[in-house]
Amino acid sequence: MSLSDDAITDLLASAETIAVVGCSSTPGKAAHDVPKYLDGHGYNILPVNPFADEILGREAVDSLADIDESVDIVDVFRPSDEVPEIIDSALDNTDDAAIWLQLGIDHPNAVERARAAGRSVVADRCMKIEHGRLIET
Repeated sequence: MSLSDDAITDLLASAETIAVVGCSSTPGKAAHDVPKYLDGHGYNILPVNPFADEILGREAVDSLADIDESVDIVDVFRPSDEVPEIIDSALDNTDDAAIWLQLGIDHPNAVERARAAGRSVVADRCMKIEHGRLIET
């Protein structure tokens, strides 16, 4: 079951800190441009990328387990086949963070497992597009 527009609006309006798994240091890639947009709209972006030292002026961490602050949303820019492992990590390392799988990313079994654990999940939708559509209008 997908979240309603009202639920997504509430999620985006209440979130402060977003951990971006697969955040990229390469301008022009969605995994860079979407977090940059979100950063420009006041969100605290925590880049998760084991191959980068710094992204968007912030220290990149290797995994969700390396984050030592509260996370409101785990935003995923990794292939769908990596989603189960990422969701397991989110369930283990974040208290009640919602899980957002970017456009083109989904894994129904892992999504169901996250929802069964009480997490809000958005799949196959772009956070930048939804923010622009629901918050910036």
